[in-house]
Parts: sequence; C-alpha cells; structure tokens
Amino acid sequence: MAGRVRTLVLTVAVALLGVVLLGAPAGAQQIVDAGKEEQGGLAFVLMAVMFGVIFVVLFSMDRIRKRRVDADEVENQ
Repeated sequence: MAGRVRTLVLTVAVALLGVVLLGAPAGAQQIVDAGKEEQGGLAFVLMAVMFGVIFVVLFSMDRIRKRRVDADEVENQ
C-alpha cells in the first residue's frame, strides 16, 4: 500500500513539474508571428510541416490498429 501511495505522489509531482516547466514559455511568447512580412513564409512552412507530421502519425496509428485486428482474427481462427 505504501508503494502505491509513493508512486501516486511521485507521478503527481512529476506531472505538475512538467506543466510548470513546459507550459510557461508557450504562454509567454509567440514563436512565429505570421502577421509580419518576413515571417509569413516561415509560418506557412511550419504549418505545412505540422500537417505532414499529423498525417504521418494518424496513418501509422491506423496501420498499427489494422495489423492488430488482423493478428487477432488470425489468432481466433
């Protein structure tokens, strides 16, 4: 029982520390300002890269799910 409480306390502490350390810079500044002429192209490129990464992640998750379903069907036969 004491091990579970210790694990829970450490998990909450690490989560709070992560939110404090990683969340502060995003709220304090804007990395790319697309309103300025010199950064408009950079903002478009970063947006295109973000869409590409999202597409790749969704595609790979779908492939993993299909493989798991296929493996389960073969195993159940």
